[in-house]
Amino acid sequence: MKKVLFIDRDGTLIKEPEDLQVDGFEKLVFYPKVFSNLSKIVKEFDFELVMITNQDGLGTDSFPESTFWPVHNLIIKTFENEGVFFEEQFIDPSYPEENSPNRKPRTGLLTKYFSDKYDLENSFVIGDRITDVELAKNLNAKAIYINNQSDLGKDELSVKRNELDRWICLETTSWEEIYAFLKLNKRKATIERKTNETDIKIELNLDGTGKSKIDTGLPFFDHMLDQLARHGGMDLNISVKGDLEVDEHHTIEDTAIALGEVFHSSLGNKLGIERYGFTLPMDDCLAQVAIDFGGRNWLVWDAEFKREKIGEMPTEMFFHFFKSFTDGARANLNIKAEGNNEHHKIEAIFKSFAKAIKVAIKRDPDKLILPSTKGLL
Repeated sequence: MKKVLFIDRDGTLIKEPEDLQVDGFEKLVFYPKVFSNLSKIVKEFDFELVMITNQDGLGTDSFPESTFWPVHNLIIKTFENEGVFFEEQFIDPSYPEENSPNRKPRTGLLTKYFSDKYDLENSFVIGDRITDVELAKNLNAKAIYINNQSDLGKDELSVKRNELDRWICLETTSWEEIYAFLKLNKRKATIERKTNETDIKIELNLDGTGKSKIDTGLPFFDHMLDQLARHGGMDLNISVKGDLEVDEHHTIEDTAIALGEVFHSSLGNKLGIERYGFTLPMDDCLAQVAIDFGGRNWLVWDAEFKREKIGEMPTEMFFHFFKSFTDGARANLNIKAEGNNEHHKIEAIFKSFAKAIKVAIKRDPDKLILPSTKGLL
């Protein structure tokens, strides 16, 4: 089955002028780096390219076709000169109030793609409007949202954005990032771990945006794991039902083991990762964390705590958490922290831990090599 890139025109391939009509050559400005990156996408991936654009009032006195087509044809020719060919060009001239079935986000012009020939689930809509995201939803595709604030100030669209958020797989203003995203597959993993003491489910997206939903039954532990998601730039959902009526040990230990395992799974073949990193101050505290996802587990721990608990989390479990994580993740972890405030100290450790992971898992789309002389991580 064919995968498709449904690409908007104004605001995506070219800059959109203030009057929203590209009806003269003097208004034509191509989107930065669109040629180099779209050319690489065409050469390296097997996507069919389709242009779909709303051109309000095209053919009316205020927007005659005689001023539209010369500019549009130049756009198409310029892309073709760069090796970028659109299989189809769909242009809807209706106004929003006409409620035309052919106007984005409706799919009247795209009915041919609802067939067994096309893999819409793994296709993408690329555009700068919330209506492009809604089109992705209507196609059961994914949205790459070029958020250059074309919809800024439209409250009703902000509400719609919240409703459509789960369809957005990348939010950016850069064609370089679009190319990198398409080349570097999303690193996601889910794990479910059940024992007599705990029932755990973890969902991890290493290439997320820092969103989290954490429920372990231990509020301070939840707070620390939220730091991991937010400062590591990953999406993390954790649900834990543990035997807290006994104590906190099993909940913390098993969560750490499962978290390490889901990291190991989501990293996959580890091609292109940096591997290594982070020092972070927090008020009176200084935390240093270095990590290596090199396939071997080890923990060096240099941090002492004077309190028995912070929140409902025993301080003796901090070491145990990170040791269990290294076992599950097959990672080498070196942690050192100093300071006076115990809360600040462990929070600085978790933030540094998150930043170290963020550095270590970063990938370069132009250098997808394994960072090891052994040939295996």
